[in-house]
Amino acid sequence: MVPSFSNIRTALLACAAAAAQVTVSGAADGARVVFQNGRSIPVTAITLQGDKLVVTADAEGFSQGQTFPVQSADHVYGEKPAEVRQAMALLLLGQPKEAQKLLEPVVAQHRGTAKVPGNFWLEAARAMLVAHALSGNQPKCSEIGKEISDATPAQGIDPFVSLGKALLMPASAAAEDRLLALRDLTVGNQPADVSAYASFYSGNLLKEEKRDAEAMEAYLAVPCLFPSGGMILNAAAETKASDFLAALGRREEAMALLNSAIRACGETALAEEAKKRLESLK
Repeated sequence: MVPSFSNIRTALLACAAAAAQVTVSGAADGARVVFQNGRSIPVTAITLQGDKLVVTADAEGFSQGQTFPVQSADHVYGEKPAEVRQAMALLLLGQPKEAQKLLEPVVAQHRGTAKVPGNFWLEAARAMLVAHALSGNQPKCSEIGKEISDATPAQGIDPFVSLGKALLMPASAAAEDRLLALRDLTVGNQPADVSAYASFYSGNLLKEEKRDAEAMEAYLAVPCLFPSGGMILNAAAETKASDFLAALGRREEAMALLNSAIRACGETALAEEAKKRLESLK
C-alpha cells in the first residue's frame, strides 16, 4: 500500500527544519581531533595505525612520531566537509564517478579519525562504498568495505557492505533477485540509513521495470525509514516521487515534496534538479 502524503508529512517537515539549522562550509583541514584532556590537533596532522593515533607532523605542541591510544581521543570537532554533501547529491542523481572525485580527498584526509567518535570519515567512506558499487567496481567496494568494518569492530561486518553487494548485482541478474536483495535490507534490524538507501535504489529499479506504483511506494518510504538523519537521501527520494505524483494529477503534493527537497539540499546539484522540476509544474 502506498503511504499517504499526510503520513509522511511529519517526517518531511522534520527534515526540512533540521536542514534550516545546518551550516554548510568548512574545509577538511579545519576539523580537529579533541583529546580527553582538552588538547586538540588538526586531523591532517595525524594518522591511524591499529588502535593508535600517530602524529605525522609537528603541530601546536605535538611532535612528529608521538603516539596516543585511540581511546584518549574524545571526539572530532569542526564542520562536516561540504564535499560530502555535494558528493551525496551527485551519487543520488546517478553520477557515482563524479561523487568519487569529491569524496576521495575527504576519505584520505580524515582516514586517521576513522575510530574517533563523531568523525566525518565514516559517512564519506560509506558514500564512497555506494559509489564504487554503482560503478561496478567490486575490488574497490571490498577494499573500502573492509576499512569501514575495521573502524567499527563492534558491528562486525558493516551493514553497508551488504548494501554494496546488493548494488553490485549485475543488470543481467533477474530483476526480482535484485529487488529481493535490496528489500532484505529494509526489514529486520538493519540500520535506518541502510534501509533508506535500499528503498531508494529499489525505487530506481522498479522505475526501470515500469512498476510505477511500487516505485513511488519505495521512494515515499525513504523519509519514513530515515526521518531524522537523511536530509540529502530523503530529498532525492522526494524529488523522484514527485514525478509519479504529478503524473497522477496530485500536483500540489508533488510541489510540496519538491519544495521540501530544495530546502533540505542547500546549494547542491540535487537542489538544482528539484528546482527544475518545480518550475515545470508551475
